[in-house]
Amino acid sequence: MPADLSGILVVSLEQAVAAPYASNRLAEAGARVIKVERPEGDFARGYDALVHGESAYFVWLNRGKESICLDLRQDDDRALMERMVGKADVFIQNLAPGAIDRLGFAHDRLRADYPHLITVSISGYGEEGPLADLKAYDLLVQAETGLSSITGNEHGPARTGVSVCDIAAGMTAYQAVLEALIGRATTGEGRHIAVSLFHALADWMNVPYLQYAYGGKVPPRAGLNHPTIAPYGVYEGSDGKSVLISIQNEREWATFCEAILGDAALARDPRFDSNSNRVANRAVLDAILRPVFAALPRDAMAERLRAARIAYGRVSDLEDLHTHPHARHVTVQTPSGPVRMLAPGALFDNRPATSGPVPGLGAHTGALRAEFGA
Repeated sequence: MPADLSGILVVSLEQAVAAPYASNRLAEAGARVIKVERPEGDFARGYDALVHGESAYFVWLNRGKESICLDLRQDDDRALMERMVGKADVFIQNLAPGAIDRLGFAHDRLRADYPHLITVSISGYGEEGPLADLKAYDLLVQAETGLSSITGNEHGPARTGVSVCDIAAGMTAYQAVLEALIGRATTGEGRHIAVSLFHALADWMNVPYLQYAYGGKVPPRAGLNHPTIAPYGVYEGSDGKSVLISIQNEREWATFCEAILGDAALARDPRFDSNSNRVANRAVLDAILRPVFAALPRDAMAERLRAARIAYGRVSDLEDLHTHPHARHVTVQTPSGPVRMLAPGALFDNRPATSGPVPGLGAHTGALRAEFGA
């Protein structure tokens, strides 16, 4: 597969999830990524030890990078960092607010000294505004953006099960870097990119925000039910496993009534003859649907739904995902051996993106010191 970013050098002073996500995607696209770690390492290395001794977070986000350990409180290591950044195309950092400036690598100084450089700062709340100095972690930002107010069920809010704010920020930073590289190819000039967890996730909150701001509507916490479409929710089978169905229009509703419920006349019942009426009478509708689903094992009902071309998704647990027939996988090398993991989402000419091995802590320190030595 062509390495589209071959020749691009990325230096990333990074930790945790958001910045490593962005630099990992750049590495998968062919960029050379130097990961700068503190002497004790990126603390994400210690989030768990479940991947035969490695952290699941670290294995996922650090494939294809070179690792160098630097103590940027030391003059010699700061000088080495300066030389690497001076030769880089992209410099990424996600340290605590103000830390990068205190180390001497403020983005305005770097942009002045290296006009070709694209600088990227990933933070919790951005570089300006009343909360700019606030520490931020994923779950805190899920709460602050209002995501938790629409996530969960009638019993209360719930955490989204993956680090959605970090991932949103990493994705936003990655696409912004690609835009900046395209722009630099025309102008010869880099630019500064500021991405925050709060603003990246706030963008994703625009639909409920607009519904509230202009319609006064607050989406209820609906668990695995859609708040404004019915039937669009989860139903349990005879084996205790569940399937989630979605009816999007009246044609699908009529097909569902005939093929799955065995009652074509139900589609014309005035309580259920429009989506608005079905939502208003959701409890009565669910009382009709639940016994039908409870009569069959989940996978048998899934086959019936598929035959009728009714949209569904099995409510998979991690064992289901582990053995899922539709999943794609890649194998990556780690310091403790190969790891088979779920592949990145995009295919390039029918092949998933791949990248190099996960680096051990400081595995490239000696070679990089020699390469970028004075």
